[in-house]
Amino acid sequence: MAEILNIRRFSKQKMREKRAAEASENAAKHGRTKEEKSRDRAAAKALEKHLDSHKRSDP
Repeated sequence: MAEILNIRRFSKQKMREKRAAEASENAAKHGRTKEEKSRDRAAAKALEKHLDSHKRSDP
């Protein structure tokens, strides 16, 4: 005999799995780790500091 399924619960579970898979793909495609973001921020800050220290002052 076949197992009785709640179709609404089954479809919701299927939808959740689909969304999770899509989110995972998007994160891999577009996402960056926290470490990468902080490293880029630190590099930008260091570059800005370097450029500011070489500014010419008006006489």
